Amino acid sequence: MSIDPLVLLVVAGGGGLGGMARLAVGNLVARYLGAGLPWGTLVVNLSGALLMGLAAGMLGLSGPETGLTWPLLAIGLLGGYTTVSTFSLQTLTLWQQRRKAAALGYVALTLGAGVAALAVGAWLAGGLP
Repeated sequence: MSIDPLVLLVVAGGGGLGGMARLAVGNLVARYLGAGLPWGTLVVNLSGALLMGLAAGMLGLSGPETGLTWPLLAIGLLGGYTTVSTFSLQTLTLWQQRRKAAALGYVALTLGAGVAALAVGAWLAGGLP
């Protein structure tokens, strides 16, 4: 599979902007709500999911008709901003396809595997006994 170099450039640019936006929003929210809980991350992840839903609703899902818009906004910008937006969109898509068991399994597997991977990484780094 080959990827158009222009698509790579658009995704890279969007990802850079999304990462900077995540940092800015996360820090701003943490400044106002404190660091007792990861409020900044929560706001970023929930707003990213909302924005992904808006993008999918306005543009449709990825396809040639979206041109460079989908790679820029959904893959680059929102991918750099948060990964929960893609996870949420995929879960919603499964649910709308009436694949409820697959959607629930995907949520359980993603969350379970994510926590397990974090624990394994922490263990490998010596952070867990």
